[in-house]
Amino acid sequence: MVRNRPALAAFLVAAAALVVLLAASAAPAEDLESKLDAKEAKLSKVRERSGVLSTTISHLGDRIDRLTTEVAGLRTREAAVEVRLNAKQVELDRAVAQLKVAKTRLVEMRSHLKRALSALRERLVAMYETGTPDVLSVIVGANGYDDLIDRTEYLNRIRGNDEAIVGRVRELRNQVRRTVDRLRGAKEQIEAARDSIAAEEQALASARNAVQQRQSSLLAARGDRVAALKKIRSHEEELDGSVAKIQAKIAAQLAGYGSVPLPAGPIRGGSGGLIWPVDGAVVSGFGSRTINGSYEYHPGIDIAVPSGTPIRAAAAGTVIFTEPEASSGGYGNYTCIDHGGGLSTCYAHQETFAVSAGQQVSQGQIIGYSDCTGYCFGPHLHFEVRIDGEVTDPMAYL
Repeated sequence: MVRNRPALAAFLVAAAALVVLLAASAAPAEDLESKLDAKEAKLSKVRERSGVLSTTISHLGDRIDRLTTEVAGLRTREAAVEVRLNAKQVELDRAVAQLKVAKTRLVEMRSHLKRALSALRERLVAMYETGTPDVLSVIVGANGYDDLIDRTEYLNRIRGNDEAIVGRVRELRNQVRRTVDRLRGAKEQIEAARDSIAAEEQALASARNAVQQRQSSLLAARGDRVAALKKIRSHEEELDGSVAKIQAKIAAQLAGYGSVPLPAGPIRGGSGGLIWPVDGAVVSGFGSRTINGSYEYHPGIDIAVPSGTPIRAAAAGTVIFTEPEASSGGYGNYTCIDHGGGLSTCYAHQETFAVSAGQQVSQGQIIGYSDCTGYCFGPHLHFEVRIDGEVTDPMAYL
């Protein structure tokens, strides 16, 4: 017992040093973890705002497209009105030309009427001064039959001439009245047509201006949203960088104590027949999700754990393959295990493997260690459950 005291003392000193070392590293690690949580919370909020703005911009784009269609429709209607306006203008020009001809004709008819009235007035004066011969005086004063015939013909000519003068005056007066009525109707038609076209043009112009103003307002609003989205995405990139730096610091600290492996942790049982491969919080669920404003399908769940956390087999089975990062793409280093009956599980973003293809593993056996290989934003385990090769929600089996 005495001989073993130096060895025991050395062991106690080493253990004490290890405890002190771990305690010294705990405070910075916890501080970094809190910073990481805060940054990730901010990043989540920023991404949420980015998604809202993207949706708003999409809705504004739809409304702008509808207004653009309305403007196109109004312009089509304006073109149709313009065609009708041109046709109506041709009618108006024709009516104006007819008015000019009618006015010229009216001046001529009034001149003829004036001369006819003057002739009629002279005839009436002559008849008053000389008196109107009657048939009896013509017969009594005739010197024979031939003279009677001549006097009767003369009398008929005078009477016919008087009737012609009176008829001419009456016809010219009627023509003047008809011309005045036609001029009045043409004028009213022209004024009504101009008023109608002007009113329709004004209504269309007002509607088009209103739609264009709404369109301009929406374009301005969309421009503001796009500018805000650019700022938010810039902030998002900064936060991504900050998260990556903090994760790198955590990884560096963990690497500095690589000689002290992380404990495997307790086995966390599930209600569906499988055990949890690691003990951590689910930070991204199965199914549709949004990353950087774009939708994608997530075929598994993400469980947040530090780099180097041991990963356990969710059930006993045969390792199908261990795929390295160089050939696996976004999955990084990952392992898949066949459990029989069409059930298999896969474990992605590993740091290193602890098993190889074809190896039999028991439930809870360590098969690898977590990290952030492949496409990821921080250390975690991507865990999948497949039935006959098709992914399904792992939460139904945990």
